[in-house]
Amino acid sequence: MSYRLLTYAAGGQARAGVLVGEYVYDGARVLGMPGCATVLGILANWTKARQVLREAAKRIASGRSRAKGIPIARAKLLAPVLYPGEVFCAGANYTDHVEEMARSHGRPPEPDPRSQGLHPWHFVKTARSSIVGPRATVKLPAYSQAVDWEIELAAVIGKPARNVPVARALEYVAGYTIANDLSARDVFLRKPVPEFSPFRWDWVSQKCFEGACPIGPWITPADEIPDPQRLALKLWIDGELMQDSNTARMIFSTAEQIAHLSTRVTLAPGDLVLTGTPAGVGFARHRFLKAGETVKLWIEGVGEFQHRLA
Repeated sequence: MSYRLLTYAAGGQARAGVLVGEYVYDGARVLGMPGCATVLGILANWTKARQVLREAAKRIASGRSRAKGIPIARAKLLAPVLYPGEVFCAGANYTDHVEEMARSHGRPPEPDPRSQGLHPWHFVKTARSSIVGPRATVKLPAYSQAVDWEIELAAVIGKPARNVPVARALEYVAGYTIANDLSARDVFLRKPVPEFSPFRWDWVSQKCFEGACPIGPWITPADEIPDPQRLALKLWIDGELMQDSNTARMIFSTAEQIAHLSTRVTLAPGDLVLTGTPAGVGFARHRFLKAGETVKLWIEGVGEFQHRLA
């Protein structure tokens, strides 16, 4: 029986929850394992917890469990991982997005990074200030008039990964969730700074403002996503379809990204790897997010969620 791992508000606290069917069950009670009151706690024990969760979901679905759940419609969902230790974000990792950005800048298409011997390229987003969950209201930063959207498949790490080969990289993924890598496009360059200065780029202002990384609605176990490179993904603004692509268009696969990152740092349980965004961003349309708008994100096999702008 399938299940989803999530975080929900209960009694003023953030608790790990297990979604089976249309009901959310308290994760700590379902698992009966110490330290599993939070999703981070469960991920820290993922090798054992994944087996227990699978069996618990079967018992609940068959009516053999005494666990009491609450309807998902009544649950207040929070970001499924509160809060990841690290948030790694792939840049320029979809062929269609690279092509649209080149057109937007009036440049010819860039060569395939593989032909240049390049590896996956990532930047880091803050966790505690940037991460928000489903139905959150994100306040647009006062210093930007050009906040953009970027739907991304996010891999949730389930066990420490260091120098892992590509062929085994997905074994270190606990599951997948959806992320919106919000980006303040008009503050990335510090314009008074000379063009070739190493101090020209402002990653914090562009990528790390409050609420800059909505994620949700839950974590779909990796066992239920046999191939993360064959997933449709879509994003709408107030019902208007903006992004419509497939993870097959990634330049570097999810496995390749995890393997490469693990040669630089040790990935820890609960870390997120955002794998890049496809074409359809606002920059290419000369259209950016406005207060009052609602963003809806959907990835095949993972789920969907919404958040608002203020």
